[in-house]
Amino acid sequence: MQQQAIDFNCAPEDFYSSENRVVISKENPKARAYLRLPFFCALTSFGNNIVASVDADIADFVSEYIKDKKIEDCFAPPNIFILNDELRKHGRQITFCAQRSLPDVNLIKPGSCDYELKILHPDEYSELYGKSEWSNAVGSGRRKHLDRTAVGAYDEEKLVGLVGSEESCESMWQMGIDVLPDYRGKGVAKALLAKLALEILNVGIVPFGGNRWANVRSLKTQLSCGFKPAWVEMMASSSDTI
Repeated sequence: MQQQAIDFNCAPEDFYSSENRVVISKENPKARAYLRLPFFCALTSFGNNIVASVDADIADFVSEYIKDKKIEDCFAPPNIFILNDELRKHGRQITFCAQRSLPDVNLIKPGSCDYELKILHPDEYSELYGKSEWSNAVGSGRRKHLDRTAVGAYDEEKLVGLVGSEESCESMWQMGIDVLPDYRGKGVAKALLAKLALEILNVGIVPFGGNRWANVRSLKTQLSCGFKPAWVEMMASSSDTI
């Protein structure tokens, strides 16, 4: 909540309110590195209310949009079509919807699978940048200066699963994972996520994960190794970038 307050230009206690809030978005050097601030329109919720961080040009509309509505109704059809129609008038569209998760330190524990797990540092996996099978774990390398510890699963010398982390901000690292198709359903993802999360927690950083609404497989994996849904967010971007 402290970090989301930095990102959304609000106070942490705003997320505890029973009333929805609208604030004007601003740049902040301590925001998560991959965010493009200021937001034109971004909505987030930890389950109590909605906080919307927006441009002044759409503040009145968003205030009315989230007024007296249930949280889930603001993040789903048909209401998001109404919001998107208004965004289009400003050259924007809804481009990102995700559920974020955090490890429950009372539940997360080391897991095991049939393959050797190895801790890797960025210089040990740099050749994987840009490879589609590892796109969630290490991406394209565009933000490789932020990449941190990873854990690989090996079938002898073959890399079959990889979970990587990125320093999103001072206190939190985001994790992403890939497992080769022939090795899915064998506990590899669960073992990888748990091991990396514990490694990150041991250095005093908060690991977090996420998944799109329909990625049931990802959510099940996170739940199975001690993660719990923590917050949701929805953001708009310029139509030209879609």
